Formats: sequence, structure tokens, C-alpha cells
Amino acid sequence: MVNIDEYFMQLALDKAWAYQGLTFPNPAVGTAIADKNSNLIATGVHQFAGLPHAEVNAIKNAYLKISHDTNIENIVNSHEIHDYLLKNHNGIFSDKTIYVTLEPCNHIGKTPACSQLIKELKFKRVVIGSLDINKQASGGVKTLESAGINVDIGILKEKCDELLESFSIWQKDTFVFFKIAMSKNNVIDGGIITGKASRTHVHALRDKCDLLVIGGNTVRVDRPTLDARMVNGKAPDVLIYSKEKNIDKNIPLFNIKNREVFIEDNLDKIKEYKFVMIEGGFGMYEAIKDMVDYILVYRSSYEKNGNKITLEQNLKEFFSMPIENDTLTWYKKTWRI
Repeated sequence: MVNIDEYFMQLALDKAWAYQGLTFPNPAVGTAIADKNSNLIATGVHQFAGLPHAEVNAIKNAYLKISHDTNIENIVNSHEIHDYLLKNHNGIFSDKTIYVTLEPCNHIGKTPACSQLIKELKFKRVVIGSLDINKQASGGVKTLESAGINVDIGILKEKCDELLESFSIWQKDTFVFFKIAMSKNNVIDGGIITGKASRTHVHALRDKCDLLVIGGNTVRVDRPTLDARMVNGKAPDVLIYSKEKNIDKNIPLFNIKNREVFIEDNLDKIKEYKFVMIEGGFGMYEAIKDMVDYILVYRSSYEKNGNKITLEQNLKEFFSMPIENDTLTWYKKTWRI
């Protein structure tokens, strides 16, 4: 028998995982809203730091679906969405349940406090996966309960905590993951492997990470730019991991404004950054696979000739989704779990 709370929380989780890393330095968060008969009304997700939080996007979507008030469609500023909802909600959320992977924030920063909005809209029930580890933003549960709202905590907590792991790490240390583009038959070398949508997603991650690590051989052979041009984003600093420093400085990656490029025979530089992506082919994967816990795989639906790899057996799949003709999957090594 399906557990209704777990069903809706899983919907929220799936929404959030699609934006893992893209919300840096904020956590990825997902939300779902259900009516009194446990029918889904709307979902929402936090997409980028500074933009509306997941709860706000879900409530906006639900308000539009219930009220048919299209005036809210073009409102994108968090404060303006809050104000509009507070003036026009007419009590439509009083019998609704909102599911959130992370405790609604309780402070006013670039966006207003989500806990306050949920309180003022008088939701009947709030279901939370993980409590907020950020002391500045925590306290949402207390605000909601003090308003007489029924709050349930810990639904799919383990899964919600897994979603939150990257945020938990970069709050106090460095979050590092290895990105692999892989063919259907496990080839990871030899030029372009995945489709445009996957490559665009990689550029979106480059725009958010502050350091990109790549092997010297890949730089010499591919002569890459390693920027975020497909999303008009910023280019991260680059660490070229190479035993030899004889690398042509005319390679495009050296000619990006506001970027630092390091050529080192070790990876110590990584610890100076918060959000680090490692890219590369077969040689780079073999060199760092015992040093990195998190792996992001873009798998093509086509086969290719070239060097094949076998992913370790001790990998736990966190999340997988189609991305046009490819598949995106997040993994973590289980020996650290």
C-alpha cells in the first residue's frame, strides 16, 4: 500500500535532485502541494540562489491552478510573489498540505521567510523531510507550530538528508565531484559523447562551481575552453593536474577574463575552494577515482569505440533522470555512507 506522505515527498525530492549543484551556495530543495483528498495540485523547486525558494514556486503554481488568476504568472520577484499571495489568497490553502524536503526558512535574506508565508496562508499541514542545519535559516518548525499548523517531520528523512549532503559539506569544507560523459557501452574518451542538453547542464554546473579540475593530457589533446558559454555563465578557475607543466598557453582556457589557471602535480589547490568539479577522460578517472566520493554520470544512448571503464561496485545511486536522449545519474561511494 502506498504511503501518501512518502509519495508526495518523493515527488519533491525528484524535483530537487534535478537542480543539485545549480543552487550553490544554497541547498537544492523541492516542494509538493496536495489537496484534502491527497490529490497533487502543484510542485515547485528552488532553481538558483537568489530566486524564489521551492515553497514559493509551488505555492505560486498552486494558487494559479486553483484561482485561475493569471496576474501572478509574470511575477518573478520573491518579495512581490509573497505580497501578492498574502493579499489575494482568500483562504484557499486552509485545507492543503505542503511537502518540503527541507524545513522552511525562517529568516529574511534575498528572499522572504517561507515559514512566515506558509503561516499567513494558513496551510492545514506541513510535512518536512530534513531539518535545516543552517542556524541562520532554521526555526521554521517553531514558527509554524506556534501558529497552530500541524507539522510532521522526518518523512523520507534519509533520502532528504542525502539530497542535503552537498550543502552540508560546502558549508564547512569542500564538496568535490567527478563528472563523466559516458557512451551506452561505457566509453568515456574520444570527443563529444552526449547530446546538447547534457552539455548545457554541464555548463550550468561550471557557472556555479568555483574550481574545475582537468588532466593535462586532456588539455593538450582537446585544447578546450572550459567555460559556461552555453548558459552565458561565468567560467570557473581551472586546476590542470599534470606531472609536466609544458602546456601551450594559447589553448583557449588560458584566455578567459577573471579566471585563474593553475598547473600542478598535486590536488592540494582543491582545498582552497568550496564547490569543485573534476572533468576528464579515462586517465583522469583512473587517477582520482579513489579520492572522490561523488560521481555525476551523463550516459548517452549510443555506443562508441574507445577506452571503456567499469564504475565501482560500491556506488549508491541517489538519483537518475532522462535529459533528452541521455540519462543523468548522481552516485556516491557506499564505503562513506
